[in-house]
Parts: sequence; structure tokens; C-alpha cells
Amino acid sequence: MKTARPPVLLVLAVLALHLLLGREVQRIQEGWVRDDAPPSPARMQVEFVREMAMQAPAVHATPPPRRAPAAQAMPGAAPAASQPASHPASHPASAPERLPIPEPVAEVAPVPAEAVPPVAVAASAVSSDEPGPEWPLSTRLSYVLSGNYRGPVTGQAQVEWLRKGRDYQVHLDVDVGLVARRMSSQGRLTSDGIAPQRYDEETKLLLVDARRSSVLFQGAEVQLANGRREPVQRGSQDSASQFVQLTWLFLTGREPLQAGHVVRFPLVLPRRQYAWQYEVVGEEMLDTPMGPVASWHLRPGRSASGGDLTAEVWLAPALQYLPVRLVIRQDADNYIDLMLKRAPLQAAPESIDPSRRPAP
Repeated sequence: MKTARPPVLLVLAVLALHLLLGREVQRIQEGWVRDDAPPSPARMQVEFVREMAMQAPAVHATPPPRRAPAAQAMPGAAPAASQPASHPASHPASAPERLPIPEPVAEVAPVPAEAVPPVAVAASAVSSDEPGPEWPLSTRLSYVLSGNYRGPVTGQAQVEWLRKGRDYQVHLDVDVGLVARRMSSQGRLTSDGIAPQRYDEETKLLLVDARRSSVLFQGAEVQLANGRREPVQRGSQDSASQFVQLTWLFLTGREPLQAGHVVRFPLVLPRRQYAWQYEVVGEEMLDTPMGPVASWHLRPGRSASGGDLTAEVWLAPALQYLPVRLVIRQDADNYIDLMLKRAPLQAAPESIDPSRRPAP
């Protein structure tokens, strides 16, 4: 009696599936060669109590002074040329060369309270431990996700901007079914904007243990995901904090929103540092559940390299310059597109402990 044998095509299909999964696991684990960073801090607990209403953006008659562009301060670095606004957003530019790290730059004077929207003023605090009135209240933004990763993908995403006093967290959670990724930043709010202290990326593939990559900001140095330590420039941002830093720069008038303008700052991604820049492409109307929303489209002037992700962002002045749309790219063919799903949710203004109020 002969033993039944599985069909040859079935065997080949199973082998192909195992090979594909093996390659995906290897690709996701590339760059995550170290997983010995301290445990991620606990997520801040915030209650979101109301929907954000659209409002007229603030008018900055005399914007506060701005820092010199980071790229200009880098010794030996050639000025970065921005792409013309007519280039399609779907065509990333060539990868940059790594640049030396510049010396710290001068501080920026804080923005006066009268130059910010009323809803931001409501969040102001009298204690010196509290952030200035220009910072948005804790906010949750929910997105519908579409895109392509070796075929069309759909899912959902969420961004949470959380703050208590001068401490902040930013969490970007993306779920496409078989793969989920969380990108988190935490640190402090300063007169120069956001000062990250650590950044974590956690990727979970179905049937595979989660892998975490961490970047630790340690004074004048930064520890990248592979454990390498490098000097870091003051004012550097990470993958998640950069979006709220852009919100702060435009909300306070430190950077003008006009087509062709280029915003520059140092950016620390998990594998390397960049002299980064965003070009203001122009104003666009986006259809959202809240109705048509005017937004400003910002596009990176270059692409990252070695597997680091890049992002385009659309900021809405009527929604405190928060991102209404994000397009995050791995390369020319693989990307996710996040579009605002509903009105953002916000927390109530922080209450101030009377014992912490300054004496009259």
C-alpha cells in the first residue's frame, strides 16, 4: 500500500510562504541589532473631553526671531538645494551624504502670549514649570490608512500628542493587519521647542515577537539604534517629534508659511543623523469629515537612506497647524497615506496646583 504524498504544487506553495515570511522577518529586524535599551516609559494617561473646533489662525505681525538654519551652521557642509515645487510629491530625491555635527546655536526668545490662538492661551500656566501658551493641549488625531506595500494595504492609524507640565510624549500607532508599528518620542518642552530625550520604534509582525529600536538623547551625545554614540546638535528632532516641532514653529510664527520657503533642522533617525529640510510646496484644500480644510503641504527636500523613513505632511492652520494628512515612505514603491478620519479630540487645560503658584 503506497503512502499518500502531498501534491508537489502544495509543497512548493508552503516553501514559498515560509521563504517570504523569513525574508520579511529579516527585513524588519535589520537595524534592530540592539534591544538592550531601558524599558520604554509608561504612556501618559490623558482624558480627551472635547472635539477640536476649527478656528481662524493667529496673525503674526512681528514674528519672534528665528535661529540660523541648521544646515548653514554645519562646518564643511554644502548648502542643501530644495526641490522645485513643481516636482511630484511621489518622486523622492536622492539620498544625502552624512554631515558633521555643528556647534549649538543661540536660543530663541519665547513668543508673546498675544500672538497665539485663544484655545492655546487657555492652556497657559503661571508656574515656571509649565510650558508656554503656544503649545497645543493634549490631542488625539485618528486617520484612515491606505497605501502600498508589495500590494495595496489599508488600515488605521492614530497620533497622540500628550503633555503634562513641560513633559511631553508623541505616539504614532499604525495598524495594517499583519503588521503593526508604534513610533514614540518623549522629552521636554523648552524655549527652543521640543527637546527629545528618547525615541522608540516597535514593530509587531503576526506570529513574530515584537522588535524594538531605541534612540537615546544623552546631553551632547545621542545613542543610535545600533548602540553607536555620536555628538548631537542642540535642537535635533526625532521621527515623531518633528511633526509637533513643525506645528510649534508655524503656530508661533517662527517660520513663515509661504510657498518655496524651506524649514531646516537637525533630524536624528534610528540609523543616522541628517541636516534635514522641508519645503513648503503650497496651500491645498483637503476633503475631511469636518468639511474642506485648508492645509499647507510640506515635502522633504531629500530622502533618507539605509531604510530610514521619510514623510510628507499637510498642516491645517484652522486646527492649530496639526497634521491633517501624512504620507510616510520607505521607498518609491512602498508607503502609507494617513488622512484625518474625524475631528481631533483634546484634553481640558491642565489644572495648576495652588502650592506651585509663584508668590505675588
